[in-house]
Amino acid sequence: MVEFRAPVGTRDVLPPESARWERLVAQFAGEVERAGYGLVLSPMFEDVGVFERVGEGTDVVRKEMYDFEDKGGRRVALRPEVTASVVRAYVQHRPTPPFKAWYAAPNFRYERPQAGRFRQHHQLGVEALGTDDADLDVEVVALAWSVCAGLGLTQVTLLLNSLGDDVCRPAYLDQLRAYLGAADLCDEHSAGFGKNPLRVLDCKRNACRTATEAAPRFVDHLCEPCSAHFARVRAGLDSLGVTYTLQPRLVRGLDYYTRTTFELAAGSLDSAQNAVGGGGRYDRLAEALGGPPTPGIGFGLGAERLLLACDAEGVFGVPQSNVDVWVIDTTGGAAALGLTHDLRAAGISADRSFDGRSMKSQFKSADRSGARLALVVGDHELMASTVTLRDLRGGEQETVDRADILKHVQERLS
Repeated sequence: MVEFRAPVGTRDVLPPESARWERLVAQFAGEVERAGYGLVLSPMFEDVGVFERVGEGTDVVRKEMYDFEDKGGRRVALRPEVTASVVRAYVQHRPTPPFKAWYAAPNFRYERPQAGRFRQHHQLGVEALGTDDADLDVEVVALAWSVCAGLGLTQVTLLLNSLGDDVCRPAYLDQLRAYLGAADLCDEHSAGFGKNPLRVLDCKRNACRTATEAAPRFVDHLCEPCSAHFARVRAGLDSLGVTYTLQPRLVRGLDYYTRTTFELAAGSLDSAQNAVGGGGRYDRLAEALGGPPTPGIGFGLGAERLLLACDAEGVFGVPQSNVDVWVIDTTGGAAALGLTHDLRAAGISADRSFDGRSMKSQFKSADRSGARLALVVGDHELMASTVTLRDLRGGEQETVDRADILKHVQERLS
């Protein structure tokens, strides 16, 4: 008989680990919703053209995208990243700008599975469209930084760069091409750097990294408006106490970025795969997707990478328990049924054993659950309309009238 397993590059997340994922999404939502961002749910697949707009020359589109023809003959693709989907939704529905959205969504990329990098991976992120105000850049970058800090991460470095715009980028690219033409690059880029020389700056191979150490820096060739915009971003981050490092090599992996570009690197992870997230401004993407010119900026954080960094730093661990109270009933189960129902109705998390197990066995289940309190109903308690309330951590116990048990439990838990 065939034993089916999760596909290569995917994994199952089970309790209690899944409870940490719930906490991660809830904490992220609280952080960004306080800044006015609202949840957007977009399809997991789109017309393939939506994602081709992020850069036909990038690995994401050329090598990693899951694209196929559906039963209706339409060419579609599983979502490799969320920004294009959110911008497509903005173009389609035209909400009033500024449009501020957040998401928690799975993405799909056909790549070699590694630690914290899966073929189905999950992103938490925000997108803000409708203004090119540099203060919005500061808000978005600071939010990404605050999310990491809120998880307890202290070994994360914020890398910052500017990729200019259509005014200053062409001249810079010409200078970069001229420089690279005389450089000794890796096999992949030695002949094909002309179309998109920025990809060479992002290359992790030693040949390209060595060859580009003295390459022209984009921040030194920004036009006056882009230079002023970047200066405003840096001043804003300074005023908020957000520490950053200028990184001229930072170009990210997608072609739609303009001006502000940033990345969050976890020092606790292997340097080759230490990015836990990043983002930047994409002022041309809405227009590329058929909408009016609309500036935008956003970021995405990889959930798997974030939790891997948390494990490396020993922060934001797996919750000890999903329940506060465990009900132990050796009188047939009816008492446990009623007690767990009443506790849950009062907003108290509670669970119980089934199958008429012995009291010893039920106490073992209670201990394994991590619950703080046990409510015990035996024959004596049933006849006296009482419940024995035991503190599973301290060992103290008391007998309480059944009618007063909710009040006593709430007092103990508070």
